[in-house]
Amino acid sequence: MKTPISTYRLQIRPGFTLQDAAGLTGYLRSLGVDWVYVSPILTAEQGSDHGYDVTDPSTVDPSRGGPEGLDALARSAREQGLGILADIVPNHMGVASPKQNSWWWQLLKEGRGSKYAEAFDVDWDFGGGKIRVPVLGSDDDLDELKVVDGELRYYDHAFPLAEGTYSDGDSPKDVHARQHYELVGWRRADAELNYRRFFAVNTLAGVRVEIPWVFDEAHEEVVRWFREGLVDGLRIDHPDGLADPEGYLARLREATGRAYLLVEKILEPGEQLPETFDCEGTTGYDALADVDRLFVDPTAEEYLNSLDARLRGTDAPADYHAMIRGTKRRIADGILRSEILRLARLVPDSLELPHGKVADALAEIICCFPIYRTYLPYGAKVLSQSIEEAARHRPDLDTVLRRLEPLLLDESGPLARRFQQTSGMVMAKGVEDTAFFRYTRLGTLTEVGADPTEFSIPAGVFHERMARRQQLLPLSMTTLSTHDTKRSEDARARISVISEAVPEWELFLGTVQQLAPIPDGPLAALIWQSIVGAWPADRGRLQSYALKAAREAGNSTNWTDPNAEFERHLATAVDAAFDVPEVAAALNNFVAELEPFGTSNSLSAKLIQLTMPGVPDVYQGTEFRDGSLTDPDNRRPVDFQARIAALAELDGGAKPEFTDESAKLLVLSRALRLRRDRPELFAGYLPVAARGSAAGHVVAFDRGAEKRGALTVATRLPRRLERDGGWRDTVIDLTVDSTDQLTGASYSAGAVPVARLLEHYPVALLVPAT
Repeated sequence: MKTPISTYRLQIRPGFTLQDAAGLTGYLRSLGVDWVYVSPILTAEQGSDHGYDVTDPSTVDPSRGGPEGLDALARSAREQGLGILADIVPNHMGVASPKQNSWWWQLLKEGRGSKYAEAFDVDWDFGGGKIRVPVLGSDDDLDELKVVDGELRYYDHAFPLAEGTYSDGDSPKDVHARQHYELVGWRRADAELNYRRFFAVNTLAGVRVEIPWVFDEAHEEVVRWFREGLVDGLRIDHPDGLADPEGYLARLREATGRAYLLVEKILEPGEQLPETFDCEGTTGYDALADVDRLFVDPTAEEYLNSLDARLRGTDAPADYHAMIRGTKRRIADGILRSEILRLARLVPDSLELPHGKVADALAEIICCFPIYRTYLPYGAKVLSQSIEEAARHRPDLDTVLRRLEPLLLDESGPLARRFQQTSGMVMAKGVEDTAFFRYTRLGTLTEVGADPTEFSIPAGVFHERMARRQQLLPLSMTTLSTHDTKRSEDARARISVISEAVPEWELFLGTVQQLAPIPDGPLAALIWQSIVGAWPADRGRLQSYALKAAREAGNSTNWTDPNAEFERHLATAVDAAFDVPEVAAALNNFVAELEPFGTSNSLSAKLIQLTMPGVPDVYQGTEFRDGSLTDPDNRRPVDFQARIAALAELDGGAKPEFTDESAKLLVLSRALRLRRDRPELFAGYLPVAARGSAAGHVVAFDRGAEKRGALTVATRLPRRLERDGGWRDTVIDLTVDSTDQLTGASYSAGAVPVARLLEHYPVALLVPAT
């Protein structure tokens, strides 16, 4: 099997095609990258900027470069010695525009008699033999239907007509009544939808790739890529939505000739990837969480908790576990109610359990789940424990819960299979997309794949986790920024400094809340932390982020019933950063206070991620400081020419200051090149301890196996380090003569003062002198 040493993620879209990616391979090779990693490239909904709404799995998207674009990228990559990792989406297809998706169009036209009735996950009996399509403004909008050119039209939406269901003189409403689908008001989707979706996105319909012919047809083009040597590995989007992730991976491995596979899997603390998963690991959110927590000051937790309580007007800070139980229940009773009710319909009538109580009990179990899903029999203990916890919370449901348990543990039964597909939906929407916008004491902590209650970790805990990663998942991806992160690595690096500057943060927040109040204290903390992390940023970006964050949190406004008055206050507060001199001054002064320490965190986190066990990924553009916020902000165009020019200057001998933008490019390029060109220096993992007054501010590890390898040295908690007097007598013992790849400086074996080692940059990458 061919495996990557590192990857570089490119967002392929109509504005940046596969041909554009092909033109970058020389730069990526020079940067030190080993594989190009591309976002989904199969044909997607026209105008889609992300590609996760595939409408035709049999073709490479013409708007993304088409098959000739993939050929061009493959040729260019091979010429540069690069592999290609491609992102694929097996769980769902885009159905926003039925005519663009031949599978969906045929399903709507032919109903249960369609070949594709088996491909999509539809509960036909619940819909009276029809598939419900929630596109109407309200059910009264049936009066707006028209029949045009043999199609049923609702404004810009077009739907097929079944054979023999229309003749001249028929009213559009009568024609609609004869179809295999029923157009309904969009609000009915929450409780009355009868097809599986991706989370709560009505325009992404679940696909049953567990059925052999569906798998074959959905993957025919992907398999061609491997047969013709165009692609080397795959990233699997959202495997938790599949009925049988284990079986899917086994079949995919066989179909691709045992290619390198990664799964987009969120592992909760202590959770391990099932050993039966035939893949190399995850896409790296778990690694991101470990790295971030090195740069959060543990002494700040009590103070930030106290501030959080005051912002909430309570005696205590938010109880995260109680919060997520509530937000998950809100989702289960709200936008994913239709999924819960479908589970309830799978409970046999012979159990003689009240339907309402069954739905209540199933929702309660899911809300007590500590992980995204089980993979029975793997995880059966977690399921039983969740049922026990549900019974403690809701003793009135005890009898129903006990009767349901055997069904939920029966891995061959329909209820157990669908329950496993559903629990992750509720977790994602209730935690990532709701609680992460409500639990706001420090924005660094609420990132995808993280447990926000783990405030900080010492270097020793980090080393234990890295040694375990080296042993169990050496080919799993590591990352700091993705297309899904709520805030980029550099935004989080600066926000983390707040933990070392709590009094200054309280003063700043108090000032801006007085001058431009957001009438939701916890949300105000989130918004201003994010602005601080992203600054400088343009008004439009920040306004879009603030509105999305407020609606996702759902406390003061929401997506379905926006609170116009609150949103006006929110917009005014964001505008104040640009229009109110006192707010602008407070913001710029606070950012200036954090900036050098945020830069230190950024360089340190990046070097650690690039050199720790695993396959490091670089998200597009993050060679320079990138203050992106949640999508779509993190998919903005990248100025690659500026990065190409800066790399050439570095290779020509330029020595940037650590605060210069190109300093991160220096760290990244030298680390990636070393990993690619000297892989023998990264064959093991051994913590390296510092000695002296500031030893706790050093994170160091040796990647050698039987002898010295690459030695990473990084700075943690830099503001407190400076406040306490700097490195002083702190030293690191070098076992061999060494050279720093970043500065070219040489050091003799023995005790080396850290102040000397980190004189120019907050990091060093040492290799044995030859």
